[in-house]
Order: sequence, then C-alpha cells, then structure tokens
Amino acid sequence: MSATSHLKSLQALELAVRTGSLKATANVLAITPAAVGQRVKALEDYLGLDLLVRGRFGLQPAPALAGALPHLSAAFRELELAGQRLDLQRGHEIHIAAPPDFADLWLKPRLPGFKAEHPNMLFCVNGEGDVPMRLASADCEVEFSDRVEGCDALFRDYVLPVSSEDISRRLSRLGTNDRLEGFPLLHVDFYKDDPGAPNWPRWIGDKGLNRSAPERGMRFRRIRQALEAVHADAGLAICGLALVAEQVDIGRLTLPFPPAWGAWTSHAFRVRFRSDALARPHVKRFRAWLLAEAETTAAWLARFAGQPADGHLGVS
Repeated sequence: MSATSHLKSLQALELAVRTGSLKATANVLAITPAAVGQRVKALEDYLGLDLLVRGRFGLQPAPALAGALPHLSAAFRELELAGQRLDLQRGHEIHIAAPPDFADLWLKPRLPGFKAEHPNMLFCVNGEGDVPMRLASADCEVEFSDRVEGCDALFRDYVLPVSSEDISRRLSRLGTNDRLEGFPLLHVDFYKDDPGAPNWPRWIGDKGLNRSAPERGMRFRRIRQALEAVHADAGLAICGLALVAEQVDIGRLTLPFPPAWGAWTSHAFRVRFRSDALARPHVKRFRAWLLAEAETTAAWLARFAGQPADGHLGVS
C-alpha cells in the first residue's frame, strides 16, 4: 500500500508535530482532536510503530519518526505550495475552516444571502459545500479565542441560560431563588477555556439561586448537541445568544431568566485570512461581507444586553 493511501493520516501526523498538540491540529483541519488522534493511530497500527510521544513542550516525534520527519515536512510544504499555485485556477472558490458550531449556527444560515448577490461564488466550509476540500490551507480560519494578532475580530458572545418553551413555563410557576431545583442542567464544553463565560455552578452562585449539585448533568462538546437536548425537554443549557438568536425569535428556544442575567464572553470569534487569498477580489468581497454581518450581530447583542461589552461592541 502506497503512502498516498494514508495521506490524511500523514497530514495529521506532520501537523501534530509542527503544532505540538492534537487540538491545534484539529483547528487547522477543521475536525475534532479525537479524529486527529484516530488518524495518527490508524497509521501507527498499520506500521506497528509509535510515531508520537508527549514531551515537556507538547507532542514530539518518536524515534521511529525522527528520520522520516524532514522528508514528511518537506513533502507537505511542497503540497501546500502546489495548492496555492492551483488556487489561481480555482476561480471563485472560498475555503473556510471554522468551529463547527459557529459554522452550523451562525455562518451557514447567512451564506445564502451572500451567494444570492454573488451566484458565481463557491464555498467549502469544514470540508463540505459546493466544492471538495483541498489539501492547501483554508482561505480563512475562524476561531474562538483571545488571540488578537493577525486576526479580524468578529464579536464576543452574550451567554445566558436557554430552555424549551415547556420548561420555561414550568420554571415560571416557581419562586425565583428555587426555580432551578429539580431541573436537569446541561453543560457545554465549548466555553470551558473562556474565563468570562460562566458555567452553571458559577452562574448559579453569582445570581444567589438555590440548586443542589449544580456541577452535575450531561456534558456536551458541541453547542448544537446540547441544543438538541434542550429541544427534547432534557434540561437547560448556558449558550451564546449570537448562535441561537433565530431560534429564540421563532420560539424554538426561550429565555427563562432576564436578559440582564447574561454575561459577555472574554474570548471572541475572530477570523484570519491568508494574505495571498486576500489578493483575490472575491475573497476581499467575502471578507467585507463577513465583517459587516459580524458588526450587525455585535450591535444586536449590545441592544439585547442593554449595554455593550468593554471595547467597541465587545471586540478588540
């Protein structure tokens, strides 16, 4: 079997060594860290060798990989250069890598409006869309982080509890302080690295509510998965309003507590465009549209919360 049969595994392996972590590799490839680990393990199982070890400064090449690594790195540098050269023949394609929840809940619902004005534009978001995924880097990458350098800020989110209409109705019959007692709490890991976004124990403590064992309950890596549980009346979740505003507007989600009880995230959604991609006029037009849509979202959040986050509508 040739090396090309394991191209995705080799790509994940080379990126894992270059970035030092499965999470960083996952961000580049727009897949989960678990999927990165599975790709590397498939190659290790096939070869019968350990290829990565965890060192003091992150993932390091195992001895079995050391001799091949320079050739592997050089090969992917050449593939990336070839991909960039081939981009000149790709017409009006735009390739985007983004957190799946941002892509599914915020970006994709807005893209049809942009495509209606620019029908020749073709999109690939996280490997899916009008055109197949390519090996070269995405034209733009969205992340939820506190990193500023090299990024355009989109918006901070405003995080607060959401529930189904039925659970909100039942909650409204109870006293405010005891309102959450007995109702399942759903925990979303998306915000776990953000010091500004509250989890259930912190939020309940800040509001002076009574709730035994607020740390218990089902955990979800994806916001979308947690929302499916909310729709099924399985409990309440703390979620960023920017990603669910449409569902709130149409009544699929309700807000069982006052808007003022929410909190701004410390991290923001940010986007980085490749400099060579921005040399193409259609990418420039998409960037301008994306920033305008984000500004509209940031302004809407500020009005909803009754006050903007620190800085210009919460971003810097």
